Amino acid sequence: MIAVITLILILSFSFLITKVATIALMHTGLSRQSAQFQARSIFTGVGYATKEAENIVNHPLRRKIVMVLMLLGNAGIVSVVATLVLTFLGNDKGDIPLYLRLALIVLGVISLWLLFSSKLFNQLLSRIINWALHRYTDLTVQDYAGILHLGGEYKIAELFVKENHWMSNCTLAELALSKEGVYILGVTRQDGSYLGVPGHDTLILTGDTVIVYGRSSIIKSLLQRRKDERAHLEHLKGVQKHQEAKTIEREVDQQKVEKQQEKEHK
Repeated sequence: MIAVITLILILSFSFLITKVATIALMHTGLSRQSAQFQARSIFTGVGYATKEAENIVNHPLRRKIVMVLMLLGNAGIVSVVATLVLTFLGNDKGDIPLYLRLALIVLGVISLWLLFSSKLFNQLLSRIINWALHRYTDLTVQDYAGILHLGGEYKIAELFVKENHWMSNCTLAELALSKEGVYILGVTRQDGSYLGVPGHDTLILTGDTVIVYGRSSIIKSLLQRRKDERAHLEHLKGVQKHQEAKTIEREVDQQKVEKQQEKEHK
């Protein structure tokens, strides 16, 4: 029975460790999906050789997080294996039957999975971890998703520029993406060099990876846009949609300003 309880506790700590690492990596600029994938793969020792993994190794703060996670992951996996052996091979007198031990393990794993999949529990846990990271580490705690209002109408996406893409071999001034409400946050060249907040004279080349920020619907259209006769029409549609959305935003904002001014005058 002690071995079963120990196994469940180790699994609980493993879930918690990967959760902490995921949030810590998110605060260094990784998206939630990327941070979660990297944390789990590193903790389990899978070691996917991806471009994101290279970005983690080349980032000093991420590298420190990963080193700690690797050590904890190695100890955790060894502990789980050892405890499993004790759980299934232990035959102490008075111990519970094997089938009951197996049922308790399955029930414990399902309970942990449901708990850590709970949205409410994850929100509470995230707040606690954020507070702890801010209080006990030098990690700059920034909720980038919240700051940029991601997950709703706005999003950030990586756009790989193929040879026949509309953006290929054009300057940002020629593309006039800001008129569609899309802004270029950075450009990664084929050789890995990075241009942050590029200017209007920046030329987008075939093979570049462009980081764009804007409304989801416009970005979806931009990702699929090709060099053909429809490209200009799609650009004009994007401009029109952006102008309509901005008009609505200005009207709503003006109403809020007027209400606020009325409260201040009272």
